[in-house]
Amino acid sequence: MARGRSSSSSSSSRWRYCNPAYYLKRPKRLALLFIAFVCATLVVWDRQTLVREHEVELSKLQEEVLELRNVLEDSKDVRRIQRRTKREALPMEDPIDQERREKVREAMIHAWSSYENYAWGQDELQPQTKSGVNSFGGLGATLIDSLDTLYIMGLEEEFQRAKEWVANSLDFNKDYDASVFETTIRVVGGLLSAYDLSQDKVFLEKAQDIADRLLPAWDTPTGIPYNIINLAGGNPRNPGWTGGNSILADSGTEQLEFIALSQRTGNPKYQQKAENAILALNKSFPDNGLLPIYINPDTGSTSYSAITFGAMGDSFYEYLLKVWIQGNKTATVRHYREMWEKSMKGLLSLVKRTTPSSFTYLCEKSGYSLTDKMDELACFAPGMIALGSFGYGPEESKKFLSLAEELAWTCYNFYQSTPTKLAGENYFFHEGQDMTVGTSWNILRPETVESLFYLSRLTGNKTYKEWGWNIFQAFEENSRVEGGYVGLKDFDILVSLDMSTLLFYLLDRKIGLLKNATSSLKYVSIGFYQVNTGVKDNMMQSFFLAETLKYLYLLFSPPSVIPLDEWVFNTEAHPLRIVTRKEGEDLGNRDAQKKPVILFRNRRAGRLPNRDN
Repeated sequence: MARGRSSSSSSSSRWRYCNPAYYLKRPKRLALLFIAFVCATLVVWDRQTLVREHEVELSKLQEEVLELRNVLEDSKDVRRIQRRTKREALPMEDPIDQERREKVREAMIHAWSSYENYAWGQDELQPQTKSGVNSFGGLGATLIDSLDTLYIMGLEEEFQRAKEWVANSLDFNKDYDASVFETTIRVVGGLLSAYDLSQDKVFLEKAQDIADRLLPAWDTPTGIPYNIINLAGGNPRNPGWTGGNSILADSGTEQLEFIALSQRTGNPKYQQKAENAILALNKSFPDNGLLPIYINPDTGSTSYSAITFGAMGDSFYEYLLKVWIQGNKTATVRHYREMWEKSMKGLLSLVKRTTPSSFTYLCEKSGYSLTDKMDELACFAPGMIALGSFGYGPEESKKFLSLAEELAWTCYNFYQSTPTKLAGENYFFHEGQDMTVGTSWNILRPETVESLFYLSRLTGNKTYKEWGWNIFQAFEENSRVEGGYVGLKDFDILVSLDMSTLLFYLLDRKIGLLKNATSSLKYVSIGFYQVNTGVKDNMMQSFFLAETLKYLYLLFSPPSVIPLDEWVFNTEAHPLRIVTRKEGEDLGNRDAQKKPVILFRNRRAGRLPNRDN
């Protein structure tokens, strides 16, 4: 009973707080209750207001999301339309171009796999005997020349294997008298291009290594380099057959590579050495912009020798234009463009036309007389002229572009005029007879397809693709063998001649390549490479992979593949990135802020070996 009363009393005590009379007798508690009620009301009202505001904001956000979704869908539709329009507008995306591009890629796979199987790490492949030969002192010339081609064609596994060889096996410490020119355009250029494409520093480090070995060649009173240097000892010299002179093309075709190397490393010494040679030549640069092929490195004076856009002259003029492009056409490199424009005025004085077909060609000049002869090597000129034509005003631009197209037609007919549809090494022109083959070998040269590539890119004319495809088919038909690709020759003979008589004969007639000289220098084997018979030789030139196949591949590729406003090609077709040059630029500071015998069968001439050691 006691617990029951206690429980009832406790319950009554709790209920009294609900009785209004309780608070009327206690005004302080009534005030507290009122305040609590007001606070609770405010809290509830505020929460409801926030909810309503959030609902409004959420509604707005949902509307924005919906709008963004619609915009996204619209943009997707626009991009689809743009892509479709682009595919329809660009002939490079034509299925025929894609098929042809794949054919060229397959040719590269055949050439590269043959080299990899039979001549890995050596300079060049001999496809007929399936063996390698070190034409450049064992620098892996074909491998380095092919790096960027492999990369551009998307041959990733092949590129990686080549990179591993460069990293682990490439050694430049060789007692070998190297051509400064050949080593620069093939090795320095090839390594720098591979670096620009892949950003793998092993290529930059190797490029710097070989460039450092070449630098003493520029230690002359004028800064015009000697053309030969020993890679181990660093002893520079010039070949005896030039009379101690330096060769124009060999001395003026290192600027692209050495400027690029200074830009990539931040060390200005490479650029300074290479550009000093141009500054020396510019001091007495003639008004017609044409220089003889022999220059004295001690005095800077020129000798009485040929003026030509062919062998030993060609790439000097090419680099005047391309260094201007490499520097993004700023005032700092304007003098290169000015020199080049002078040279183009001189070039116009060498232009003649045949009868009856009116083929346009470039003569060679000796003194005041012109020789009606044009090297296939000079077929780089149409592409160069077309590339440079866009730096002129409208009238001059049209004139030079037209000249480029006329010269390209002549070069294409160098190929079409032979039974094999492959060009000879040079051609002579006669009144009423158009053209005849002079030196009739073919060693897989790239110059004509190089010009077709430029003209196709710059004009959009599909004709140049057709011409390039015809040339590619001729290579496939005549030069492809089981072990790779070869040039064409006629026959080999063994002759017994006094060496001085033989040298005079070859220099005068320019009909063959001297090779396999015996120790007595009396008996030599002379090879005549013949585009008229189609008989094959036993050499796959490294530039076939570096240049010929690359330019053919790019000919059938969209302009977005190595665009010409972002890249400039060196004379071995190695693309280097365009970097804007500014007046007084300090390369070091800028980059710190960012981060046995000279080769006788040379790239540019098939010139004779040096016998003066």
